[in-house]
Amino acid sequence: MSTHHDNLPATAEPAEDRFTNPGFPPHTPRRSDVDERAARRASVQVVTLFTISALASIAFLVAYYAIDPELKGSIIGIGEVNLFHVVLGLTMGLSLLGIGLGAVHWAKTLMPDEESVEERHTMASAQEDRDAVGRQLSHGWRSTHLNRRSALLGSAGGALGLFALPLVVPVLAGLGPRPRGELYTTNWEAGKRLMIDPSGAPIRAADVTQGSVFHVMPDGFVGAAAHELDPQDMMTSKAKDQVILVKLDPAKIKSQKQRDWGYDGIVAYSKVCTHVGCPVALYEQQTHHLLCPCHQSTFDMTDDCKVIFGPAKRPLPQLPITVDDEGYIVAVDGFREPIGPSFWERKRPGILMEDEG
Repeated sequence: MSTHHDNLPATAEPAEDRFTNPGFPPHTPRRSDVDERAARRASVQVVTLFTISALASIAFLVAYYAIDPELKGSIIGIGEVNLFHVVLGLTMGLSLLGIGLGAVHWAKTLMPDEESVEERHTMASAQEDRDAVGRQLSHGWRSTHLNRRSALLGSAGGALGLFALPLVVPVLAGLGPRPRGELYTTNWEAGKRLMIDPSGAPIRAADVTQGSVFHVMPDGFVGAAAHELDPQDMMTSKAKDQVILVKLDPAKIKSQKQRDWGYDGIVAYSKVCTHVGCPVALYEQQTHHLLCPCHQSTFDMTDDCKVIFGPAKRPLPQLPITVDDEGYIVAVDGFREPIGPSFWERKRPGILMEDEG
């Protein structure tokens, strides 16, 4: 069964015959295109916006270092806020806003405002076409007013350049303070007892049996005594004072320095991995290897904790120990080198031992 519609044409007309190309609307010049004074005003406005952006970027940096990060304040309708964050947000927002408004205003008032159609052409252009492109680029450069108004380019470059600082400086500063004395010293010192972590009990050398392993902290920084510390001091101590104590067969110890700094086969080493600072806490009794669980750096405890596998580049620092008059294990001194990962100033004269590279 078929249906016939008499009102439909027998053949459809081609699309190009049914629609007419409307072309471009008539070009209406802007005031800045026909009035030099209007162009100058637009140029000044763009420069002003870029200058505001640059000043806001500078204000961000000043506020970052001048305002106390813990400073609080009250804003109507919002309540108590952290003024440090508010000022940083406002200055960075104003810096970005100045760049955005300046770029938009520049494009709408001074950039070329003509539409054109460029037909497709072969990849190998004729010399005449290349010359035409050169003339067009030259005309574009002049039409942006950059050749006559150097302040536009200078202010735009300054605004964009300074805006990068609020993005880069907090990242670099947020990496932490520059290494100072705290990386060279710990809370270990002569006569400080080695206390079991977390109980805080002292360790008698006579009670340490072959293959025993203890995770220890300095006296006063573990157990009940640690609760009296400032929380920040306690966390700092936990990060850099942690030590692993192991009793080895003295006959298996290869390093003379390791024997001298130990006591009857009992040796103590920093638990802070020399790769990125993870706690090295996995001891394998049969092989006498210490393993870092983060990146599998492996240290040989019978050979002064030298690296035998993994990304770590330095042995774990040894803590020299002895026993006091009551038989408890104590430190002879602090670490003779900085613990943990390497840093630029690590080889400061007078810090490392003579045989340290």
